[in-house]
Amino acid sequence: MDTKEEEFLKRLQAMFKIEAQEHIQVISSGLIELEKNPQNNMSLELIETIFREAHSLKGAARSVNRNDIESICQVLETTFAKVKNEQWALTAEHFDLIHKAIDTISKMVSEAVSKTSDDNRELIKMLRSITQSDQPVTVKKLSKDSKHDAQLPAEVPSAKEVVMEKKSSEEIVQAELKPRQLETVRIPTEKLDPLFLQAEQMIQSKIAFTQRTIDLKNIYDFVGSWKTELRKLETRHFTDSGLQLKEIINWTNEKLDETERSISTVVHAMESDQRSLGRMIDDHVDSMKKVLMLPMFTIIEVFPKLVRDLARSQGKEVELIILGKEIEVDKRILEELKDPLTHLLRNCIDHGIKSPEERLKIKKTAQGTIILKFTVIDGRNLEISISDDGAGIDIDKVISAAVKSGVVLKDNVEKISTLESFALIFKSGISTSPLITDISGRGLGLAIVREKVEKLGGKISVESQPNIGTTFHLVLPQTLSTFRGVLVKSAEHFFFIPIFNVERVLRVKDEEIKTVENRETISIDQEIVGIFKLSDILGLNDRAIAKFSQKGHKASSSNLTQLLVLSQGNKRICFKVDDILDEHQILVKELSRQLKNVRNISGATVLGSGKVVPVINVSDLMKSAMDSALSTGKMGNEIQLAVKIYKILVVDDSITSRSLIKNILETAGYDVTTAVDGAEAFTKVLAGEFDLVVSDIDMPRMNGFELTAKIKKDKKLGELPVVLVTALESREDREHGIEVGADAYIIKSSFDQSNLLDVLNKLL
Repeated sequence: MDTKEEEFLKRLQAMFKIEAQEHIQVISSGLIELEKNPQNNMSLELIETIFREAHSLKGAARSVNRNDIESICQVLETTFAKVKNEQWALTAEHFDLIHKAIDTISKMVSEAVSKTSDDNRELIKMLRSITQSDQPVTVKKLSKDSKHDAQLPAEVPSAKEVVMEKKSSEEIVQAELKPRQLETVRIPTEKLDPLFLQAEQMIQSKIAFTQRTIDLKNIYDFVGSWKTELRKLETRHFTDSGLQLKEIINWTNEKLDETERSISTVVHAMESDQRSLGRMIDDHVDSMKKVLMLPMFTIIEVFPKLVRDLARSQGKEVELIILGKEIEVDKRILEELKDPLTHLLRNCIDHGIKSPEERLKIKKTAQGTIILKFTVIDGRNLEISISDDGAGIDIDKVISAAVKSGVVLKDNVEKISTLESFALIFKSGISTSPLITDISGRGLGLAIVREKVEKLGGKISVESQPNIGTTFHLVLPQTLSTFRGVLVKSAEHFFFIPIFNVERVLRVKDEEIKTVENRETISIDQEIVGIFKLSDILGLNDRAIAKFSQKGHKASSSNLTQLLVLSQGNKRICFKVDDILDEHQILVKELSRQLKNVRNISGATVLGSGKVVPVINVSDLMKSAMDSALSTGKMGNEIQLAVKIYKILVVDDSITSRSLIKNILETAGYDVTTAVDGAEAFTKVLAGEFDLVVSDIDMPRMNGFELTAKIKKDKKLGELPVVLVTALESREDREHGIEVGADAYIIKSSFDQSNLLDVLNKLL
């Protein structure tokens, strides 16, 4: 194969990958909707859509010689052809199998060459068995004439129907269910990104043009004052002078008048040009923003399947309702949002929604509901709410976990407000889960969500009521390119602070500032807020300024102090600055690779004068202020603590697994002892002092469940943490692990070194 053929094949495979992913997404979404509403008026339309997509995917696979994908699509096509023509019923087990087939195809699409494994042959065999069993007809066939007149059997309305009833429109329901069809053109982002950056550069020209206008106005004022001074001089000194000098002065005045008129004309013209250029740039940037702004549904299409799979793995019934998915957001924000939203959905299912049996006990429907809603506020900010109708947040458990992890002191528990208690769930290492699993329990998920949201310049908060549910609120900017900032001066340096985080600016008298526990504070809305000097937090040197002031050159003798009140989440801090200058729309430039880790600074912008001004990272700044407050009053002497080496017992009947885990832990600095089964392990635990046990489950003589139960029942060993590392991943096995008292449950299929070490760091 020559070079041209290879390049053509690569392009063809790249095109196939993009096309296949689109087909897979449509099939997956259609399956979710069909499973949710099997007797809906649109069921036949959904089946037809899935059938056509499977057929198209089969043809695309054949064109690039992907026989492995083609063979699975062939069986799927045959299955849905029979479902469509003979109204064959699909059971929950059938849907599980078809979803598994789609997941398999998705993985195969990422592979460059065709591979047919025994697993694929077994999958095809199982898919063929779907149409070989007798199933009752449940999909109602509708004629063209009766499509809108068909009556569905009476049933209890679903949560989705309840939400839609508020809108009093059956058409809205149909619009939600119908696959969204958009006329699109595929443009590589590597071509769009530079174009957008070039358009943003025009903002800099706009800023510079504004500065030029100011400069010309200053010249105009100067010429006017010069003219005035000349006239004064003429009156005072040249009244009796000769004719020649008088003529020179007259000539000079005429020239000055002419210059003044010319400059005035230029100034007016430039003001007009500035307005015109400003409108043009704003319109151009807005248009380019729209090109790079994508609807929310581009990242949330996978969420219904994610919720379905996770709920089924835990034996729960959950319906996901998505509202406002047509709202468009900067693609750079979308890319960062996917992980936080995934974390929150998993949190709702794992912590919020209980099993059908538990929900029925408290007179709730067996099926839980999660509502994911997107709205635009103030025309420029995106608000996201994720609500579940689950058990709510147990504040007592949260506080207990915070005390256990050392985030909150036992003596301060009674002082914590409800709002502060809810905020604790976003702290790293705090989790109310009774068991650490591959899904939850490490106390990292919500901490990661908060960090991501704050990095995007947003805020996150939570509301919860016992047995009613929990709602997470996220507020973020719709676009990251430009934003408005407040220009401040501190220690002879200029800084921009994003206005999104500026709650208010204050000018207060010195006597209004009170000192509480050696910290300056001020009362705002009946709340005591700490005051920090911005220059101190940023580590700027004020000595030169102090000397300058001592020489009698102090700019102002006023006893007024200028404060900037910043807020981030539920935190609120005042920063003292020398001057608050103005509010500007600014274009933020990212820092270079070498400066990425500079604390308190997120980027820089350029003023019209050409001066480079740093942009404050408010999240970092508030953390620095809190760190400064904690360190205040501490002695300078450093106390060196002895490093404790933890002793771990590893229990596994497989020498390979045992050696692997032992090597990982010893490399991490742990003192490791091994045992070949539960019986030997329990003997060693009784004889020696261990800080933690890592055990397999399926072992001879005494399995991991039995070992855990014996350890937890022993009075001396009851507090010893036990981590189960096993291949058993069913819901029943996990529940059994909770029952016997295991502290963590790690599945070997998702096992990796960092996973295990993270769990140990949390438990020790």
